[in-house]
Amino acid sequence: MFTGVIESTGTVQRIERNTKNRSAINISIDLGKHSKGLKIGQSVAINGTCLSVTGISKNKCRFEMIDETIKKTNLGNLSPGDKVNIERSLKIGDRMEGHFVLGHVDGVGTIIKIERRPKEVKIWIKLPKNLKKFAVKKGSIAIDGISLTLVDVTRDKISVCIIPHTMKVTNFARKKNGDKVNIETDILGRYVLSQG
Repeated sequence: MFTGVIESTGTVQRIERNTKNRSAINISIDLGKHSKGLKIGQSVAINGTCLSVTGISKNKCRFEMIDETIKKTNLGNLSPGDKVNIERSLKIGDRMEGHFVLGHVDGVGTIIKIERRPKEVKIWIKLPKNLKKFAVKKGSIAIDGISLTLVDVTRDKISVCIIPHTMKVTNFARKKNGDKVNIETDILGRYVLSQG
């Protein structure tokens, strides 16, 4: 369980085929100070995707990605040197600052427009058709793991506004038109729709 409040960014160090499981890929990420106290088997959200730690060496943590993860998220497009959003899993007693984020990516959207304004950046994203019904104006959404509020919802796209602090502490400062982003729709909204 996560909140969508990004703690920092990590840097991709290496990406390689798993020698024991050829359909899986190992990714090594420098988590910096956020690797402190982390243990093998614990979960970390990488660009909003919940991954389990399979190895630790100083600040560098290794994660194994299976085919499903590579196909359904933007993690398969990463290269060494890329910045990724990181969030450690929620602990009992932590504040809930964002919204309930599971780290189970529903699909991948595409950035189609970035509007830079003095006090915010408005980002327009084309959603996969199967996710459109879960997008509600003023509702919650996680984009690359960031808990955001939907501003505009049109037939085939959504917009979110990002404040300067979020731009500074996430990988969104590097985003450009055409970039793929992980989308997790609001779990509470999904449950409500499934009961309707």
